[in-house]
Amino acid sequence: MNVPVAPEDPSPRPPAGAPLPAGNPSLDSQGSRPGLVLAIVSIGVLLSSLDLFIVNVALPDMAADFGGADIAGLSWVLNAYAIVFAALLVPAGRLGDRSGTPNAFLLGLALFVLGSALCATAWDVGSLVAFRVIQAIGGAILTPTSLGLVLAATPAERRPTAVRLWVAFGGLGAALGPVLGGVLVEFGWRWVFLVNVPIGVIALIAGVRKLPKPAGGGGRFPDLVGALLLAAGIGAFVLALVQGADWGWSSTGTLGAFAVAVLAGTGFVFSSARHPSPVVDPELLRIPNFALMVTNGILFNMAFGAMLLSFVLWSQEVWDWSALRSGLAVAPGPLVVPIVAILAGKLIARIGPGPVIALGGTAFAAGLLWWATALTLEPNYAAGGLGGMLLTGLGVGLTLPTSFATGTGALPPHRFATGSAVLSMSRQIGLAIGVALFVLVLGSAADPQTTLDAFQRGWYVIAGVAFLAGLVGLAARLPRPVDAKPAPAQQAKLRKTRRD
Repeated sequence: MNVPVAPEDPSPRPPAGAPLPAGNPSLDSQGSRPGLVLAIVSIGVLLSSLDLFIVNVALPDMAADFGGADIAGLSWVLNAYAIVFAALLVPAGRLGDRSGTPNAFLLGLALFVLGSALCATAWDVGSLVAFRVIQAIGGAILTPTSLGLVLAATPAERRPTAVRLWVAFGGLGAALGPVLGGVLVEFGWRWVFLVNVPIGVIALIAGVRKLPKPAGGGGRFPDLVGALLLAAGIGAFVLALVQGADWGWSSTGTLGAFAVAVLAGTGFVFSSARHPSPVVDPELLRIPNFALMVTNGILFNMAFGAMLLSFVLWSQEVWDWSALRSGLAVAPGPLVVPIVAILAGKLIARIGPGPVIALGGTAFAAGLLWWATALTLEPNYAAGGLGGMLLTGLGVGLTLPTSFATGTGALPPHRFATGSAVLSMSRQIGLAIGVALFVLVLGSAADPQTTLDAFQRGWYVIAGVAFLAGLVGLAARLPRPVDAKPAPAQQAKLRKTRRD
């Protein structure tokens, strides 16, 4: 697979005669091909991203197959995956940095494939939720370690392009979830999970044979207490957001979950300050653009998650479309994403990442405003829905890959997996907040006109969030990659060159 590289990629290039970047010291990357590494790991990223969204359209069929199980119980098929996935991203990335990302990635992919196969055999809601947890653990391990592999195998000057492609696969999987889910449900809901197995096995075999071998990670073992506190804090926070609408925002369960999140988060901060090898090194937040892109990731994905939910709800509940037809209506947006992600490299070279991210947030907000002003109670996809879908796809293609490339551009090699995990976690938190925010704004409508007013109000709110994300990203600057020191032989050669 030949991965296209934007020739105007803005990353600083090493001076003539300088040694090549050493890359990730935990990998033996000799002979590794960056395009092949990207192709292998992107399969895992695509599958894990798909499973965050693909299951939604299958819930009614699952309810019928499980003897009329209620939606409240089935909602945990979605929530369990989202909570565990978000909670384990950073600890998994930290362990991947220590143990060597190829082994960690292959372990995560194997667990994800196993969980998918088990989900297809589930006999009741409880067993399906348990098997979804196995899927989520695998997805949480493979996601940050996959980007660590891409960054380690790719020369520094080509990393922004590789990261944009990596993020484009994840965004494509998230947006195509309803489309593929609608098609597979026609053959039975179990195919939603079975489809992962052959694809995952092929990626697993290719990974064992072709991914660069670890040379031993080493280093101190990460703070296990901090990892548990972080997992508990993120898990409780996402749980409160996901269940708040059902439990009630002032209920004991919701307030208790928020309290656990605050206490666990406070404990995590204290643990990180005292431990010699914290899960999230405070130095990460001082790396250029990193904290800025974490903030942008939360805000933009709030709008992204709310947008996907809003259109699926609108098409199925208001226009009374089938799951398959609704999924196909979403398709034009994600089809734009990879094309825009590749072309964005040329635009970044001209104007920098900040304006590109701001342009993406503005385009995304424009798509939502399009829906707010053009959609009517009568189905009119060509006139009202398509334009907004294309504009939101343009916004995703400009924003998500550029934000990730900018946030990871100055990470040191020994923090590739952890840094990308923090950025991925910010995306998951944003998605959960966005869904909860849209449901809160939508409320419960009693008649068609009230429904239209509620959706319009929701689109105005999330358009404002998308525009705010663009304003935050406007401050981003071109990162300067930080690589490991050259190998001893390269250092000696460089010293000799300088003496001469």
